[in-house]
Amino acid sequence: MNAFKRDKKEEEDGGGNPFQNLEKTTVLQEARTFNDTPVHPRKCSHILTKILYLINQGEVLGMTEATETFFAMTKLFQSRDVVLRRLVYLAIKELSSIAEDVIIVTSSLTKDMTGKEDLYRAAAIRALCTITDGAMLAAIERYMKQAIVDKSPAVSSAALVSSLHLSSVSADVARRWANEAQEALNSDNVMVQYHALGVLYQARKQDKHAVIKLVAKLIRYNPKSPYAGCLLIRMVCKLLENSNEGGELLDFIECCLRHKSEMVVYEAAHALVNLNRSGTREIAAAISVLQLFCGSPKPALRFAAVRTLNKVAMTHPAAVTGCNLDLENLITDPNRSIATLAITTLLKTGAESSVDRLMKQIATFVSEISDEFKVVVVQAIRALCQKFPRKHAVLMNFLSALLRDEGGLEYKAAIADTIIAVMEGNAEAKEAALGHLCEFIEDCEHTSLAVRILHLLGQEGPTSKQPSRYIRFIYNRVILESASVRAAAVTALARFAAVCPDLLPNVLVLLSRCQLDSDDEVRDRAAYYCTILQQQQQQQQQDSSLLPLIQPPQLSIPSLERALKNYVKTNMDEPFDISQIPPATLEKEPVPQEIQLSVKPTQPRLTREESYAEKLSQVPQLAAIVQESPLFKSSPVFELTESETEYNVKCIKHSLGDYLILQFDCVNTLSDQLLENVSVAVEAPEGYTVIQEVVCPKLAYNEPGVTYTVLMYPEDLHASIATVPTTLKFVAKDCDPATGIPEVEQGYQDEYMLEDLEITLADQMRGSATRGMDMASAWEAAATRGFTSMEDTFALGSNVTTLEAAVQSLLGFLALEPQERSDRVTAGATSHVLMLHGFFRGGKEILARARLALANSEVTMQLSIRSQDPEVAYVVLASVG
Repeated sequence: MNAFKRDKKEEEDGGGNPFQNLEKTTVLQEARTFNDTPVHPRKCSHILTKILYLINQGEVLGMTEATETFFAMTKLFQSRDVVLRRLVYLAIKELSSIAEDVIIVTSSLTKDMTGKEDLYRAAAIRALCTITDGAMLAAIERYMKQAIVDKSPAVSSAALVSSLHLSSVSADVARRWANEAQEALNSDNVMVQYHALGVLYQARKQDKHAVIKLVAKLIRYNPKSPYAGCLLIRMVCKLLENSNEGGELLDFIECCLRHKSEMVVYEAAHALVNLNRSGTREIAAAISVLQLFCGSPKPALRFAAVRTLNKVAMTHPAAVTGCNLDLENLITDPNRSIATLAITTLLKTGAESSVDRLMKQIATFVSEISDEFKVVVVQAIRALCQKFPRKHAVLMNFLSALLRDEGGLEYKAAIADTIIAVMEGNAEAKEAALGHLCEFIEDCEHTSLAVRILHLLGQEGPTSKQPSRYIRFIYNRVILESASVRAAAVTALARFAAVCPDLLPNVLVLLSRCQLDSDDEVRDRAAYYCTILQQQQQQQQQDSSLLPLIQPPQLSIPSLERALKNYVKTNMDEPFDISQIPPATLEKEPVPQEIQLSVKPTQPRLTREESYAEKLSQVPQLAAIVQESPLFKSSPVFELTESETEYNVKCIKHSLGDYLILQFDCVNTLSDQLLENVSVAVEAPEGYTVIQEVVCPKLAYNEPGVTYTVLMYPEDLHASIATVPTTLKFVAKDCDPATGIPEVEQGYQDEYMLEDLEITLADQMRGSATRGMDMASAWEAAATRGFTSMEDTFALGSNVTTLEAAVQSLLGFLALEPQERSDRVTAGATSHVLMLHGFFRGGKEILARARLALANSEVTMQLSIRSQDPEVAYVVLASVG
């Protein structure tokens, strides 16, 4: 114990980190002291502490350095000093993955783990299992089994935990030592019982029936250890999720709500509110327990209860309403994390009349909490804006005040996202939202956020009531900000000039000044937009054909790159057709359900079409087709079989110019059959031609396989909409279910009837990548560009009784892109105009306008189509009819 004493001088030095300025080279030179005879325990302990500190601070030791230090450290086994020996064990664990020949200490560790000194034994077991590999496992197995049933709880617990870690070395360790773990389960020590249950579950988790048997035995007498009780509840929950087991297991969890340990009670309540199979009665019982915990004197229990109630309020707000009084008492809790969660829970469950009062209470302490919990508050306000749209002014003012406070990028981005979401969902909030965002970018420290807001101003500002009020804020960014922000501001200014003719002369003056900027990107953008806008000014009208240059379409980059490479390989007699390139899929940002305390960097993901194009190009038989024609569109997955049948087949339709590739994803659910030469026979409709079939050579049990059929579209567009009969054909071989090896060499030919496959209009059409185009100007300009115009009136069926249903039905049928947010129907409206834009396969542009009227629950539609190809316009109208 003398090693723990401090000198008087050390006490006078005060606090601080004595290892703050360590150098790896110096410390490793000090490690030579380990070779001294006799060993100096206190000095060596201090050096070992330095080494461990450096490793845990991220310092990297080379293999030679680690090996030399490790072998010098083995000399320290001569000392019997307790502190030094335990530090040696820690160092062995840290260096075992770097140094070479670490097994040299196996005999010393084995001696320590079987010795009489209990202080050595547990730590020696942990160190030994760290350096053990598959070849050494048999040598230490007898000692480990003895240690598992040892009378010393520390030794038994260390052996059980180490056996779990050894599962990565040999998967069947837990199963081989299950008998000893079963004996340890009867221990009176709470930790030994908990670790033993963990080993038993690891041994049986692959066998569902063995787990059910283990759980059934344990729930009869309920383990004494609260830790084991919590683990048992989690095992029961996993069984309930993955099987049809019912009443007895659910009753056990509910019974645990009356356990004497608060830990087990909370685990049971948490399990009940998260189980999909919990009914109203079980959820109510769990919430009652959580309500009691809200008044606990223990901060940890209060935090756990209010955090769980916060999560439940997202799915069952009515069930949490009864806890509102207890939650209001937690608003003044000294722990600001608890107060924040209480407030956000009340925001989800409270009435509209309580919003103002809650906002005032939040404002009193929001500056005292961390950014992570501020994000939770912002997320709750976002949900509240959707629930009570009439309160947007109060909530928007509160959010703008938060924007002015200090905070990190994630926090400020969450506020900006919420303001934008409120603006998109509530037209009345648009002007106020843009004003708050303009004020924010005046002092915004984050470049990425400023660029994003400038892009939004360029999209929404020109269509606001007073577009000119935003020009000053945008031009200030050109003068004061970094190059990337200046470039974004130039683009935003150009959009104002393109959409607002009265602002065009003034904006041109501002853009001409930007041509003197010090950054190449800013100068190039300013020169580009000035040239386009000057042409527009000369025409004295806003030409819709110029707008796509100001707002370029968001194209799929890999598809564009592939198409350009193929175009360069040709003689390039014809101009490059960019309309053949599919748009980039813009995924909607999900609303976060709860706080994520650790932020992982997001990896860029391929869009759906990009991913399929990559896979199709890797199939040798299809590579030439994919190179010849870029992928125009991929359909959603279509089920050709029921989910419970012996063979599962799904189809995805890929349109590539004049070709239609049918991708069939197949799964064999019969364990006693091996399928070979698997294909889907397609009876080609009239006008279609089967070009090629790609057969799946083998389809083993429960392993996915893919087969392809390539069709040529008919020249007559009317015939392209058809029904295709399909049949699964294969050679079946009986096999051993355990090994999957066929019992016979020769199989038998067999086939399986599938559902008919529909080739629809939506498979051949896709929306444009631009949602902000001026549709009125584009509609009028189409008439002057030689587009064919057709129109017809339809009475929609009895299953379409609202304007919202009519809009969604038309979007799904035509698969075109809605423009000017015309896919959003005003509540209570009796008429609506839906504007659509997109392309038919082959790059034929389509514009559609649907005038919808609602009367007596019947919807009437006047549909107008304008297209470059008269036949396309006729086919669209004929298909709708």
